[in-house]
Amino acid sequence: MRGVARAPASCGELAQGLLADSHVMVTCPIDRYATATVVLREGAGQVSGPVDCPKAIRAVALTLDRFGLDALDAALSLESPIPRGKGMASSTADVVASVAATAAALGRAPDAELEADIALSVEPSDGTMLPGIALFDHVGGRVRRRLGTPPPIEILVLEFEAVLDTVAFNAIDHTTALRSRSTSFRESLSMIEAGIASADAELIGRGASLSSSTYQDVLAKPELPQVLALAEAAGAVGVNVAHSGTAVGMLFSADAERTEWAASQARSRLRGLREVHRQRLIGGGSEMLCRPSRGERRC
Repeated sequence: MRGVARAPASCGELAQGLLADSHVMVTCPIDRYATATVVLREGAGQVSGPVDCPKAIRAVALTLDRFGLDALDAALSLESPIPRGKGMASSTADVVASVAATAAALGRAPDAELEADIALSVEPSDGTMLPGIALFDHVGGRVRRRLGTPPPIEILVLEFEAVLDTVAFNAIDHTTALRSRSTSFRESLSMIEAGIASADAELIGRGASLSSSTYQDVLAKPELPQVLALAEAAGAVGVNVAHSGTAVGMLFSADAERTEWAASQARSRLRGLREVHRQRLIGGGSEMLCRPSRGERRC
C-alpha cells in the first residue's frame, strides 16, 4: 500500500507571542512543499526512511500506532526544497506530509487535528497543518483557532546565511519577555484577524510588521531595519519574520512589478542574503497526492 502527500512550508509567522498562558503563533503558510511517500507492507513493525529525517520517521510510526497498525513495515521517502534552520517550518512540513502520506496509504483522508497531535508529540511545531491562516499553540496545542482564508498576498522570502538551532532556542523560557509584550501582540493579532475577515492585505501587513519589530528584543535580526526601509520604498504592505528563525518576508498585495523591484534591490543592498524566494501566502493544510483505490493495494 502506497500513499503520497505534501505539506506546506512557511515564511516564519505573521505574528507570535503570549495569549493568556499559551505560546501562540499566527501561521504564514506558503506555496512551497515537502512531499512524502510511504509504502506499507506486512512485516514486524519496522519503519525506515532518510537518516537525516528522524522526526518524520517517528511521525510515521506514531501514525501507524494511532490506527492500531504498528505491526506493519513502513518505508518513507521525502523530497523537500524547503531551506533548513531558517524558520520556514521544514521539520513540520516533513512530519505533516509523512503523517498524511501514511494515512493516504491506509486509504484515509487527511486529518489536520491528527497531524497536529502527532507533530506536537515529536517537537514544538508550526500550525501549517491547519486550513487557512490559524492561531496555534505551537508548544502545547491548546489553541487551534482557524482565522480564515487570506487575501492574495505575495511574499518575498529573504533567506539569510545565518541559521538558528530551533531546538536550543525553543528550550529557552521566553515567557517573561513575551508577557511584557503581550499588549503589542494582541494589537498585532487584532489587526491580522480584521485583515483576514475583510480581505484587507494592508491590515495584515501592519499587524505582521508590528510583531516583527516587537520581537527584536527576543530574537534580534540585525537586517530588519534595512528590510523595513526597503519594504516601505517598494510599497510593500508589511514585513514578517521567523520568530524562531532567520528568514524575513516582505508582503505585497499581489503587485508583480513592485515585488520584482524589491527582489533586485534586496540582492544588491542586504548583506548576508543568500537567496530570495518569491512565494504566495496560502491556506495551510496537507494535500493527498496519491491513495489506493478501493479494493486496490497501490495507487
